[in-house]
Parts: sequence; C-alpha cells; structure tokens
Amino acid sequence: MYAVVVTGGKQYRVTAGDTIEVEKLEGKAGDSVKLDQVLNLSDGNGKVHLGTPMVKDALITAEIVDQIKGDKVLIFKKKRRHNYRRKNGHRQLHTVLHITEISLGGASVAKADAAKKPVAKKAAAPAAEKKEAAPKKAAAAKKPAAAKKPAAKK
Repeated sequence: MYAVVVTGGKQYRVTAGDTIEVEKLEGKAGDSVKLDQVLNLSDGNGKVHLGTPMVKDALITAEIVDQIKGDKVLIFKKKRRHNYRRKNGHRQLHTVLHITEISLGGASVAKADAAKKPVAKKAAAPAAEKKEAAPKKAAAAKKPAAAKKPAAKK
C-alpha cells in the first residue's frame, strides 16, 4: 500500500505512517494537508493504479509536523585577476509531513497508526558533551640504576 505523489516539483513514494521532508507548504504545525497529485497508487490487494498523468480521485492526507530550514548551501563566485569575490549562503525552507491516510475514490486504502505519530523537534543548542579523562597508564616501576663500575685501565 503505497503511492507516488508530486509536491514541490519532486516525486515521493509514501506509505501511511511515513514522515517526509518536502519543499515548503503553507500551514502551521498540526494543520492537515491534502495532496491530490498522485501518479501511482497501489492498494493492499496487489492492484496498481497508474495515472495518465494523475490517478483520478486519489488523495493523500498528511499532517504538518514542523516547518524547518535545510542545511546551509554556500555560493562562492570569483573571477580571477579582477579582485571579484562574492560569498552568499542559502537555507531552503522545508515542511515535515506525516502521512496519515491514502484514499482512492473516497475509500481509505491505508491509514496510519495514531500511536506512532512523530513529535516536532525543537531546535536546541547542542549540549556540551562531557569528555572523560583517559585512564592513566600505570607508571612503569623504576628499577634502581645499577652502580657503574669504573672502567679498569689496562
């Protein structure tokens, strides 16, 4: 029981209960979103519905878990021998979705368990990790220095 859905110009293979990260969608955490651009849908009976290009009456219901920013991408432009350097950064906005239901023609094909719902992660400062001191090596027992005998002259 899966579906291939298009959102943000990308295709995602989802099942009920999955959590995916997509391009920014409007809404707040806890809001429900309906994705109707379904390219392919497989029900539990082994039957696959292919769209031309979209499957009619197919609907994916998802819940917004969080609105986040992606990793920073650095853009650096340079022209040699012209003293031209530009450095920019960009962080793409993403929406974290939890797929709650896949339906076809108004009938539910698959539903997610409510007990396995993910919790929104809050951005927290990284905690300083405690570093334990390395175990001290046992000091090698010093042997008393042997008394040097004066060299005998011949």
